[in-house]
Amino acid sequence: MTDHSFRFTHAITRRPAQSIIRGLRAVDTGNPDLALMQSHHADYIAALKATGATVIELGALEDYPDSVFVEDTALCLPQGAVIMRPGAPSRLGEAAEMAPHLEKLYAEIRRIEGAESFIEGGDILVTEREILVGRSARTNGEGVAELTRLVSDWGHTVRELHTPPGVLHFKTDCSLMDGETVLSTDRLAASGCFADYRVIAVAEGEEASANAIRFNDKVLFPAGFPRTRDRLVAAGYDVVEIGNSECAKIDGGMSCLSLRFTPR
Repeated sequence: MTDHSFRFTHAITRRPAQSIIRGLRAVDTGNPDLALMQSHHADYIAALKATGATVIELGALEDYPDSVFVEDTALCLPQGAVIMRPGAPSRLGEAAEMAPHLEKLYAEIRRIEGAESFIEGGDILVTEREILVGRSARTNGEGVAELTRLVSDWGHTVRELHTPPGVLHFKTDCSLMDGETVLSTDRLAASGCFADYRVIAVAEGEEASANAIRFNDKVLFPAGFPRTRDRLVAAGYDVVEIGNSECAKIDGGMSCLSLRFTPR
């Protein structure tokens, strides 16, 4: 499938729960404003729909404060989906909640099942030629090894990397812009992990904008980072800015809020 890493027919989102004020966070910068988050979330869904995608909107899960961040629950590939095993104990149940929805859309579902395996979708960057997985506080070597086995017969190669210290997820610091191009912070690109790609550097002081999404012909980009936005526009991308101030308070970004895929 051509351009499978950024051209999709479907997306899954989940409505923010009122319990989101108890969401996990690395640094406490205050609780998110639920009403404002819901407004931003509606803008996000509208932007996905504007690309021509079918958006499946799931209801809130009050028992899981972080459940709006559906990306961590699964890896969706053209050949099938892999249900993740989140590294935060409070989030383990979210993956089980997502599985039935993916089973309706995919003929084949696989699962990370090892008792010592932990892996979250936020640490996985799918490109046209490989799957990059960053080890982090939420993703360990056992999880990466199990994923590698599960997707090998689908023709995917996994490359294990390391997320910078103090960074929650690998994709906190990078995102795919097209088959050859990655948006990245300097601290992540300095590791050499994108040596075979064209890198668009996030502007200094705008590191939080590294998590964006290329979805069909649009780049969904967090509002408030004008220098990085201008770099993407200058490179020829059609950028749609969406408020993310409230999700950012609980370490969430553009990619965290959806699963993006073309089922078969």
